[in-house]
Amino acid sequence: MNRSQNVGLVKPQFFEFAAPPHEMKLACGRKLGPVTLAYETYGKLNESRNNAILVEHAFSGNAHAAGYLHPKDKHPGWWDTLIGPGKAFDTNRYFLICSNILGGCSGSTGPSSLNPSTGKPWGLSFPVVTVADMVEAQRHLIDHLGIGKLLCVVGGSMGGMQALQWVASYPERVASAIPIATTLKHSPQQIALDEVGRQAVMADDSWRHGNYYEHGQPRKGLALARMIGHITYMSDKSMEDKFSRNLKDKSFSYSFSSDFEVEGYLRYRGDNFVKRFDANSYLYITKAMDYFDLSGDRLFPDGRTVHTRFLIIAFQSDWLYPAYQSREIVHLLKTRGVEATYCEIKSTYGHDAFLLEIEEETHLIRHFLKKTFQVVSGG
Repeated sequence: MNRSQNVGLVKPQFFEFAAPPHEMKLACGRKLGPVTLAYETYGKLNESRNNAILVEHAFSGNAHAAGYLHPKDKHPGWWDTLIGPGKAFDTNRYFLICSNILGGCSGSTGPSSLNPSTGKPWGLSFPVVTVADMVEAQRHLIDHLGIGKLLCVVGGSMGGMQALQWVASYPERVASAIPIATTLKHSPQQIALDEVGRQAVMADDSWRHGNYYEHGQPRKGLALARMIGHITYMSDKSMEDKFSRNLKDKSFSYSFSSDFEVEGYLRYRGDNFVKRFDANSYLYITKAMDYFDLSGDRLFPDGRTVHTRFLIIAFQSDWLYPAYQSREIVHLLKTRGVEATYCEIKSTYGHDAFLLEIEEETHLIRHFLKKTFQVVSGG
């Protein structure tokens, strides 16, 4: 492994807030506390505290965006290709933060966390959370770190939703935003795909109405949901290039085993997902994405002046979050006089392109951040 442009070993950190009687008020009307957020940081915060970038993870991501958790770790963080010395998010220049979302299952408070009033996992008694709630929880973390204004908030897919929500909730605290492969709101098709995944989880007898923690995950249902989801992350071309109709063996089995390579791949992805992700978090997070809606005047209410700079990136082969949805973001920004740059990258990778089209993203992001920092610092 070449770690010359890597942030090296990183240590997960945890921030707890909203202890009773100061619980966090949620969009659903309920209160939640105490709340824990797991997070990691890369680079150093400068003396002016104006070089901080908040990295938002996608649906199944976590706070481990870059570097290695231990010396023998074979796989770096999920966006390590973009975060590090000399990379798009240059840790010699910028201080980056990535936190696991509220409702997640990688160290932050979610349905698998212990309910302090019962001493047992929350399960479905956990309150329904929204993307706005996730951002509000992050706002507490940013306050804790002593950062008044973020240089940038960036994320792909659901991470892009959070970037947009940050500007909607705290425009004065975000100098720039980079929403990638995302949308202002879920379309009926996107909601339908999420609902199929939820139904797959809930149809598994092992789900036990969310009370499965003493018995084990609803493995089959969650794996099936992931298989469905993973199909939407790729494109027809990328699946053809990767698998075509290649057989695992030389001939058909004439049974219902995995004859084709693509079948075995999907089963592998589903089985691996079950090992690291909580089924109830799957339900809560997909519902939060379905509730998300910053269309119309929800992003910028009439009369509000917004000085946040935007770089919006989309990918031509992305059919889960089609490029037209990114263009709708741009149209809304332009009609409100907000500075926005749009780039639609030619890619065959589908929605996964935001994790794979490193060279073009690096070029776009590096120059955008350099200009933003000059504006912020008055240079």
